[in-house]
Amino acid sequence: MNHIGGIGSKKRILAVDDTAVILTRIANTLRDEYEVVTVNSGIRALRYLEQEKPDLILLDIQMAPKDGIETLHDIRAMKDRADIPVIMLTGVEERDFVLASAKLGIDDYILKPFSSEELLKRIQRVFEKDTPKKFSLI
Repeated sequence: MNHIGGIGSKKRILAVDDTAVILTRIANTLRDEYEVVTVNSGIRALRYLEQEKPDLILLDIQMAPKDGIETLHDIRAMKDRADIPVIMLTGVEERDFVLASAKLGIDDYILKPFSSEELLKRIQRVFEKDTPKKFSLI
């Protein structure tokens, strides 16, 4: 688990992905504006969430042994963590995965590869929401 960023008023983002290059890219993109914590599995994310409450979670879908959908389900079952905004960040664009994520109340969905600008824009949009409105498919 890596902590990147300083203590203070920065919002904290938990990035969960089993690919080190992706975690490094996320951390490098976000570190000027946010405190970034990176973990490389859903299991480590859940352990972190037992102790800490980030302001947002970036969550990959395809991970082992616990994938992003299972991890998100477990997060939503945590009494004091269920309301944390989640952006799914993944290379999977199959409708079934998107539907499963949407049913669990994700706030956005970004396909890899992603641009740094797009990632920042989507995160800012989630933080700027006045009232929580979860991502949905029409």
